[in-house]
Amino acid sequence: MAHTGNGTAALYAKLEDRYLERDQVGATLVFHDLVRAGRPLAEIARETVRIHGPYTHVPYHQRIDRGFFRFVNNDHCLLSTRSSLFLPAFVAPELQYLPMAQTVWYVPTALDPWNQLIGGAPGHYGRRTWTGGKTGPFPKPTAHWPDQTPLQLDGPFEERLDHWLTLVEQGQVIEAYRVFLGLFEDRERRRELFAQLAFAGLIDVQDRMLYNRSYTTGHKSFRARATIEIGNAVGWDDAHAVLYAGVLDMAVGPRWHSGYEMACQVSWLDLADDDHRNQSSLEASPSIVCEARFHASKEPLTPKEAQTLIEALTQAPEPAYIEAITTLILAGKGAVQILDTMQIAGAKLILETADGRDYSGPQHCFQYMNTLRWFLSTYEHPHRLKLLYVAGNFINQVADWLRATARPSQGDTRPPQGSASMSADEILQKLDAAQIAMKPAESVAWTRAYLEGGHDRAHLVGTLALDALKHGNDTHNQEVALCLLDDYRRNPGGDREQLLLACAQHTAGHQKYGDTLEPYRRYLEAVGLKDN
Repeated sequence: MAHTGNGTAALYAKLEDRYLERDQVGATLVFHDLVRAGRPLAEIARETVRIHGPYTHVPYHQRIDRGFFRFVNNDHCLLSTRSSLFLPAFVAPELQYLPMAQTVWYVPTALDPWNQLIGGAPGHYGRRTWTGGKTGPFPKPTAHWPDQTPLQLDGPFEERLDHWLTLVEQGQVIEAYRVFLGLFEDRERRRELFAQLAFAGLIDVQDRMLYNRSYTTGHKSFRARATIEIGNAVGWDDAHAVLYAGVLDMAVGPRWHSGYEMACQVSWLDLADDDHRNQSSLEASPSIVCEARFHASKEPLTPKEAQTLIEALTQAPEPAYIEAITTLILAGKGAVQILDTMQIAGAKLILETADGRDYSGPQHCFQYMNTLRWFLSTYEHPHRLKLLYVAGNFINQVADWLRATARPSQGDTRPPQGSASMSADEILQKLDAAQIAMKPAESVAWTRAYLEGGHDRAHLVGTLALDALKHGNDTHNQEVALCLLDDYRRNPGGDREQLLLACAQHTAGHQKYGDTLEPYRRYLEAVGLKDN
């Protein structure tokens, strides 16, 4: 429970009750009371994670139902909470609690996705399986994994850190979580621990996507990052519930490491110097990080190199992208600089997505690259360069998926006729209307018109962020927009405005559920604001 006065503690008790009763409206009303009481955003985030954490784990992220494989969703409560802490920087001060309002609205629908998918509970994941009606009382959510106590091991910290990663790879859920908690007690080494946590997520990405519904789509890395950044925000002395919500899932299967295994082999065969290059499959694992001499590289890509990489990622079959990335690393190009170009490729794939059903691959692919860029900018993990190949594999799979499931084009995205004579505010009003009407081609067209008009980019970024925040019932609305807008601010590439176009496309185009504007309307009414 929150370390607050009795009045605030009573509000959080009510919030917990409404969350667990799966009551969106009731939880939202309590949240509005917390906002009016001036409770800090980080505190509300901490309490939300504490409440949902036990009920957003699953026994396994895959099921075999009568011989048929089914994906068991990676829930977005934790990810949405992270977005709620960072999206306020993109909107007006009076809207700083709106991202959290969307999270609070979502949480009651997201508890216990395992039972939702088999028809045992209502919610976001039970839309097509729950037949028990729309009024409560509803089944209580199940906590599939109990919290644990720390397990202290002997030996050097580095060896214990590698042992934890091995436990994750082997799927030893409880032991891995307990070992992590033991490592966490060493305050001086937490930065290394968090780097390894994020790394464990980033190496876990599916080895195929086409005709496959059971895949991680990078979610392990998203969960790891959310754990770290929420913990940083609320303070680690009061963040055990955050660790429980995020770390335990890292070893929950299935786990896919074949893309990273490929990267290890490429490193050993093509990036190692002559003295350490692999000669036989019977050799022991390399005793050094083969690509370490390239860690300090920071040279940017030339326009020709960037275009060659994008074509290899999105148009050519494997191993073209592997060879292209290897060539750039050997030429001294920086990891972040290579990734900046890969992000342009990812944004182009979002722009090529013409059907709401097809966004899962492109949106998660970009979210993975955003997470990887954060990782490269935050930590100096010894195996960080290998992750460029995992990201490349992700992009290449998405491109194959879109080609194989080609649907009718989305329509004309050229600037609308007469837009050149319109003011910036007039164009933004048109863009806002297209976003709310969920018209992706029009949204891209009006964004393009604004860009070609040379108008202030900050106002466009703010509009795109707010439009993403207006839509609720699926927190991808906010998460993916945050990734695209965040990387637009960081990516120095000349083509970075592709990320703004992709943001407009995604917000308007990806699949929506129910009345998406309801939580936004309720928030405006509660704080006494009018739309726009």
